Amino acid sequence: MDGPPGGDLCSVCHGNFDTPCQANCSHWFCGNCIMLVWDHGSTVRPCKCPLCRRPITLLVPSRASSRQLDRPEVAEILGKIERYNRVFGGHSRSLIQRAQDLPFLLRRLLRELINPDRSLPLVIRARVWISMIMGAAYLFSPFDFIPEAIFGIAGLLDDFFIVLIVFFHVAAIYRSVLYRRHGGS
Repeated sequence: MDGPPGGDLCSVCHGNFDTPCQANCSHWFCGNCIMLVWDHGSTVRPCKCPLCRRPITLLVPSRASSRQLDRPEVAEILGKIERYNRVFGGHSRSLIQRAQDLPFLLRRLLRELINPDRSLPLVIRARVWISMIMGAAYLFSPFDFIPEAIFGIAGLLDDFFIVLIVFFHVAAIYRSVLYRRHGGS
């Protein structure tokens, strides 16, 4: 899904979406509405999602919004979103924030890997696939840092941590792609 769910309304203006964009918490807003929320609060900190109160560190406009750059009001809103992303979208601030962003980033990445119309750079695709293959190779290899045969269920901890590290790495790669697309230079 590259746009807000059908029949959904912006939670700020309670109207149909105009220049929809998705926050890193997976909620959708009108681009102008979320920029007004940010302008109303502190402009030196990322705004918080009006629904879940998580800090918004990345705003991703829908593809339909990006295709309407010929409309001056859309171009202005997308410019504001790009500036916002440049200031707050470079990286997650904490490990907790990264863990909260993980489902959003992995879902979008999976859709982009599956959809042939989307174009992830070949180098990024290669890095993602290599990371996933290396993680799977570790899981299925007989070598373990904490062997299950000796430590039982506690031996699965190293497998869990390796998978978690691979997910964090893949999400960081994709976040950098989104940042470059929607705000970074």
